[in-house]
Amino acid sequence: MADISPDDRIMMPGQILARGVCRHLLSHDFVTVEELVPTRGLRVDVMALGPKGEIWVVECKSSRADFQSDSKWQGYLEWCDRFFWAVDADFPTELLPAETGLIIADGYGGEIVRMSPESKLAPARRKVMIQKFARHAAIRQMAARDPQFNVAF
Repeated sequence: MADISPDDRIMMPGQILARGVCRHLLSHDFVTVEELVPTRGLRVDVMALGPKGEIWVVECKSSRADFQSDSKWQGYLEWCDRFFWAVDADFPTELLPAETGLIIADGYGGEIVRMSPESKLAPARRKVMIQKFARHAAIRQMAARDPQFNVAF
């Protein structure tokens, strides 16, 4: 992993991974949002929207304990076309389910080392998710522009 920048000191390890994942996915022409809620009780770390409307979910795990405490990840599968784990180079990847995608990342980028199998969303579900993605991105942009803006995500 590269040297820690001043910005990294205010971010949690999972957020640093998410930043690298987002940078990497942009190189594949995917735009991303972080911490999107597809349905009550679930919050994905990174949701990516591809140039053809494909939807990927990436869960960032900063440690073995972080992964082992995640009991909701299978609930994310019905909200995306592909599902990935993102971990750093020191993570014990043998813990991760083989039937999922894998991205090795740090705060500055990443690499897809195992492509997730595709399970295409139904058109109605895809439409709902693209709308949620757009609204989430717009709310985040508004909050970044106006610190007084306050909307619950």
